[in-house]
Amino acid sequence: MTDTDTTGQEEQGLPPIVMQGQYIKDLSFEVPNSPEIFRKMDGAPEIPISVDVKARQLGGNVFEVVLHFNIEGKVQDETAFILELAYGAVVQVNPAEPDHTQPLLLIEAPRLMFPFARNLIADITRDGGFPPLMLQPIDFVALYRLRALEAMQASQQADV
Repeated sequence: MTDTDTTGQEEQGLPPIVMQGQYIKDLSFEVPNSPEIFRKMDGAPEIPISVDVKARQLGGNVFEVVLHFNIEGKVQDETAFILELAYGAVVQVNPAEPDHTQPLLLIEAPRLMFPFARNLIADITRDGGFPPLMLQPIDFVALYRLRALEAMQASQQADV
């Protein structure tokens, strides 16, 4: 067996995705109506959540994937808190097929990152004086399909 044979076997045995590191890229938490908002709370705040995923190539098969969360808690139509989190990861992808790169970056990497981001969000809201916000699991496949559909529609409108 030659060195080239060994290298080929190692490449074939690589996992499809390797998380090289995770980090908080950007974080903001504010309670603009404190302390009055705490007196108005008679239950859990209403909390709409916006989530997005972005990826960019760093070089070769290494990418940065960033989960973006925008969360605004409201109590009686007043802003209770605003939480913005950009949670990043450096990811190496080794797709079996070239067309698998996007799903690995925009579905599988966020699935692996989500529990850590959810924990941060729960801790931040709790430490900010509110009940800990425990996000429900996110369907990253549906989010991926929605973004693909939006891109296709935007492309069709640009052609018109």
